[in-house]
Amino acid sequence: MTSDIAALAGKVMGGDRRALARAITLVESTRPDHRSQAVDLLERLAAASGKSVRLGITGIPGAGKSTFIEAFGLHLTGLGHRVAVLAVDPSSPRTGGS
Repeated sequence: MTSDIAALAGKVMGGDRRALARAITLVESTRPDHRSQAVDLLERLAAASGKSVRLGITGIPGAGKSTFIEAFGLHLTGLGHRVAVLAVDPSSPRTGGS
């Protein structure tokens, strides 16, 4: 099992989008048997995060968060950086959350 998590972490760090999708699913899982695997995965990824930056964007509906994220992301990718966006909206009255 540990070797599976090590392989998954390696693929995520290598930019494999399918592996990233599997990793997100594992970390979001509420199954008790997934918890220790998720912790192992996150520890492996955190140890290798290097100079990564995490940025949180908040604001009221209509404030321009999505527009800003798109423009900033395009700017960063134009400079040669890799960008990932994880959108979470747990309190949306319209959708009930993402």
